[in-house]
Amino acid sequence: MHIVIVGAGKVGFSLAQRLSEEGHEITVIENDEERRLIVQNNLDVMTISGNGASPQVLADFGLLKADLMVAVTDRDEVNMIACMAAKQAGVSRTIARVRNQEYAGKNQLEFNKALGIDLTINPEMVTAVEISRILLTPAALDVEDFGDGKVRLLEVRIRAESPYVNIQLKKLTLPDRILVVGILRQNRMIIPHGTDYLLPQDSVFFVGAQSAIEKFSEQFSETKTKIERVMIIGAGRIGRHLAKILDHVGISVKVIEKSRERCNELAKIIDKGLVLCGDGTDIDLLIEEGVGETDAVVCLTSDDKLNLLLALLAKDLGTQKTIVRVGRAEYMSLMGKVGVDVILSPRLLTAGVILRQVRQGEIVSVSLLEGAKAEAIEIVVSAKASLIGRKLKDAKIPDNILIGALVRGDELIIPDGNTILQPGDRVVVFTLPNLVKKVSKLF
Repeated sequence: MHIVIVGAGKVGFSLAQRLSEEGHEITVIENDEERRLIVQNNLDVMTISGNGASPQVLADFGLLKADLMVAVTDRDEVNMIACMAAKQAGVSRTIARVRNQEYAGKNQLEFNKALGIDLTINPEMVTAVEISRILLTPAALDVEDFGDGKVRLLEVRIRAESPYVNIQLKKLTLPDRILVVGILRQNRMIIPHGTDYLLPQDSVFFVGAQSAIEKFSEQFSETKTKIERVMIIGAGRIGRHLAKILDHVGISVKVIEKSRERCNELAKIIDKGLVLCGDGTDIDLLIEEGVGETDAVVCLTSDDKLNLLLALLAKDLGTQKTIVRVGRAEYMSLMGKVGVDVILSPRLLTAGVILRQVRQGEIVSVSLLEGAKAEAIEIVVSAKASLIGRKLKDAKIPDNILIGALVRGDELIIPDGNTILQPGDRVVVFTLPNLVKKVSKLF
């Protein structure tokens, strides 16, 4: 597939990197020479210096026959105009990163379609929704749903006293319809075999029926209470979206923000939550506002180091769970090591949503796990797939590719070696990034 990416910022770079590794033909258009050179010197892609919203640039470089344009500059209007120009010029599909709710709300869908934008993605909203899902499953470090909500992936940290420690997976007695599909140990992702063990402090990925996983997750919770009180530090776009979502589902929300303008803006959109105009790094303020009694603290300032400091401070004062937004994905593993519970990168979440669209067809959804160290892919089994009609144990599936669940009609199946795939089955596959192309070929 020939894909044109407009904008070589963090999201643009991540996308170009992932998609070129998968064998797509990538062209990156960037006005800023320094950013363009970073892409050119580090990735095997074609780069063009110019304005991606210009039909002339598209025509001059023969990009009119491209299959997809993804516009991810830091300006909404440029992204929208680039998609309009591409659509007019003959590019078949367009995706724009749009942050302003005035352009990206549900009411604007028809308007955007008329402009020639097939899909708009709001990184801050994607991040806020992901955080809310994690908060609503107390023990989870990550939660993902597949198969129209029938299948749930749960990531939890294993404690030393867990009954699952030091037992071979094939001898492990897990509840019915639940399977271990991934182990993150010392920053390395393992797609497990029956002979692998779980060790204390491993982050473990379980997959199973949604109801079974919900019940199963309760035993991993530090406390049995669900999350009822949340403190958000930073009321930027993510903070505002998240406060609104949590307020709507009845969670008690307290938001601390320095900017009076942002405080006023947020106060207008939430009903029961409390908005405090103050400095989130002020320890006296945090203690006064009961940071130690809150169930979770979410640090969403634009400064990664400050978010880390705030999370550690909140942990020290007694908060159960800390969630941090990070701009630089390379900080994610370090933050996990020093005790932050959940680290989310809007850039990686956005890249995951766009990858899902790029791989559309037989692939239903893609989730990047642990800073893209592994992928969970939901894929429809094609009638031409080589696995059809053979027991999985005889199918010679490569190492590091694991089928965690499959949905056949309305039935959820957790497969074993004797399972036989049928055309139209929706399978949830766990794999490492370098094997994604093999997964596509297999299914």
